[in-house]
Amino acid sequence: MRRPDTKEIILDTAERLFAKRSFSSVSLREITAEAGVNLAAVNYHFGSKDALLLAVFRRRAVDLNRERLNLLREAEARAGDEPAPLCEIIHALVCPPIRWTQQPGSGQSVFIQFMGRVRTDGTPEMRNLMDREVGHLHPFADSLARTQSGLPRPEIFWRLHFTLALMHYTITDLRRLDAISGGICDLTDTEALIARIVGFAVAGFEAPVTVS
Repeated sequence: MRRPDTKEIILDTAERLFAKRSFSSVSLREITAEAGVNLAAVNYHFGSKDALLLAVFRRRAVDLNRERLNLLREAEARAGDEPAPLCEIIHALVCPPIRWTQQPGSGQSVFIQFMGRVRTDGTPEMRNLMDREVGHLHPFADSLARTQSGLPRPEIFWRLHFTLALMHYTITDLRRLDAISGGICDLTDTEALIARIVGFAVAGFEAPVTVS
């Protein structure tokens, strides 16, 4: 069995610590101590703490967005010359992040926690980067525009934005539902959770336009 290389060990450790605490409260020395490497190794592979944060983000973000795009392409291939079904487009968008967060202890789950932490108290540069790196969403917007051809283009983006907000809030605050519902909602059924998100988002995309 191949041992993880030093770079991967540093990334895993930094990701775990950044997910638990704010970026500013985690020092490079703490990361190196927990990873069992020296500071020179971090400097060699990444150069700085900011660069390490960026590397943590990009490592799994690439995998996550590739998984989403693969599901979208499969849906489009099944549809042939017709637009892909709306529910399958939205499923491709929201399913991977929800499944990742429902795998406690996995690297994927830790990354989703990390993403939530960056949103709340990451560096301004990191938050700006996340806001700018939206290229992976353009194929979804295009596919949605084809299947919802009656919607104006700006409305497609508004509804895509609301769908992403629905997904993000579910990821970061799902446990709150337990308190709101008094425990009657099953939070452990991942497939049912995804189906509910998709159903809600589909209804939003199919709703009449109420503003001009």
